[in-house]
Amino acid sequence: MLRIDDIRFSMEGRPLFEGASAIVPDGHKVGFVGRNGTGKTTLFRLIRGELSLEGGNIAINRGARIGGVAQEVPGSNVSLVDTVLEADSERAALLAEADTATDPARIGEIQTRLADIDAWSAEARAASILKGLGFSEADQAQPCSAFSGGWRMRVALAGVLFSAPDLLLLDEPTNYLDLEGALWLEAYLARYPYTTITISHDRGLLNRSVTSILHLEDRRLTLYTGRYDTFAETRAARLAVADAEAKKQDARRAHLQSFVDRFRYKASKAVQAQSRLKMIAKMQPITTPQEAQLRKFTFPEPEELSPPIVNLESASVGYDGTAVLNKLTLRIDQDDRIALLGKNGEGKSTLSKLLAGKLEPLGGRITRSRKLRVGYFAQHQLEELHADETPLEHLRRAMPEAHPPKLRARLAGFGLTADQADTVTARLSGGQKARLSLLLATHDAPQLLILDEPTNHLDMESREALIEALTAYSGAVILVSHDMHLLEHVADRLWLVKDGRVAPFDDTLNAYRDMLLERPAPKSAKAKPTAPKASRADKTELRRAVSTAEARVGKLTQIRETLAAKMADPAMYDASRARDAEALQKKFAEVEDGLERAEALWLKALERLEAAG
Repeated sequence: MLRIDDIRFSMEGRPLFEGASAIVPDGHKVGFVGRNGTGKTTLFRLIRGELSLEGGNIAINRGARIGGVAQEVPGSNVSLVDTVLEADSERAALLAEADTATDPARIGEIQTRLADIDAWSAEARAASILKGLGFSEADQAQPCSAFSGGWRMRVALAGVLFSAPDLLLLDEPTNYLDLEGALWLEAYLARYPYTTITISHDRGLLNRSVTSILHLEDRRLTLYTGRYDTFAETRAARLAVADAEAKKQDARRAHLQSFVDRFRYKASKAVQAQSRLKMIAKMQPITTPQEAQLRKFTFPEPEELSPPIVNLESASVGYDGTAVLNKLTLRIDQDDRIALLGKNGEGKSTLSKLLAGKLEPLGGRITRSRKLRVGYFAQHQLEELHADETPLEHLRRAMPEAHPPKLRARLAGFGLTADQADTVTARLSGGQKARLSLLLATHDAPQLLILDEPTNHLDMESREALIEALTAYSGAVILVSHDMHLLEHVADRLWLVKDGRVAPFDDTLNAYRDMLLERPAPKSAKAKPTAPKASRADKTELRRAVSTAEARVGKLTQIRETLAAKMADPAMYDASRARDAEALQKKFAEVEDGLERAEALWLKALERLEAAG
């Protein structure tokens, strides 16, 4: 059990915890949420004893092991699998002692303990974890020094999972994973046998891998039972009650103050006025810790171009003359929302760079609209920001003709305040740097926006704001992300990058998730057993699926109507526009096919919701 009792702690004079308390029972799976900068990572450091409390107490069961991911695995010559095996220090120490022990009684104790911790299957378990996190058998035999920092972070994660501590503390573990690794980790954490506390803004993980939500707000901790969606509903109801009570109190205070203002200096009413002043002073303010208003992402509106904006014909792309992807025959129109699926290393980023013009094709042909502007965001671009320059200076370089008020307005449209606009980038948070990089990628109103893991440093509210902005954006979007929630709400087309090819994936994201987790498709049966009653959280998920499917049908219907109107224009069929007419008819057929599939998914989602009661 983890007990946090009335703790107080400040960082650089700023109080982070004041009277915060919580109890996490053994075996609980806890998601730890709260706005960026409120102290979540600091609490982990306090639990591990790296920082000293100013007041209160944190206690865990005697002898319990606490584990967390190291900042990075050093680039040693030790193989990945041996590095992971070394993470279990008890096993390593017992094996070393077994080689030198001579006392029969001690030898028996060692062998008994090795059997208790399942030491002899350790290599197979380590290999299984590494495979789940994206390392092939060949990779596992390679030294750590052969891998980049991001991959070494996966090795560090594998090590702590293998060591299986009694209390597992994970801080944004999916930030350095791809979709496949994130889905594997979700399933692994859901069946982890001990206590876990995971800081995350990944809604999918918080809905599928935890049983409780620990919320940090106003320097206090509150533990909610249930998954994230249940927490969000409960919290929204609590905030609504607090807001109503605050309004009543404000009205009461205003009424009392009005009496005081009228009769304060009238002798016959002085006593009553003083009495009401005392009543006002005694009124405890009812705080309504509403979420800070979503700081919207404001993408500039791009001009419309004739379709397609990008067309590939039997193209190939790769590095140093060696093709990674071949026979790419693809088409992108300005109204497309495409998610790239595929395991790490299959070529998703390579395809993104080709579409962005950062790589030239090795063969075949790629045609782009003459006026096409492309916005490209990838995680490495955060490292390319100038640490000694402010966001205002970054944007001034990108828009040299713009006046300072316009530049500041653009920064504000991406949630960067006046103070942050004048703060050097080195002092900005990861989320603020991500907002700046997104702004720089979209400042010239691109018709094609390519986003490679855009949500890694964004908190929950910022992720929802990005989804809203991308939904309203009138350009094409290409997404690479491990955030299933983002993909479900933005993408209406799926491309699978696999075995050197790119092809449409005609099933749903959930089907792809099941495929990755190697879940067989349900077989039909003559008599179906009665389904268990759906929980409140399950129904919330089903309602969201219906809403997403309905929105997709509405969007495709709108696109279909737009295309139909263009096809009804007689000028479209002039001899000089034969190719445009042919492309328009092909696009109309694709949309018709997509609409049919979307309607089928919508009906299926409605049936599932109805079956759940």
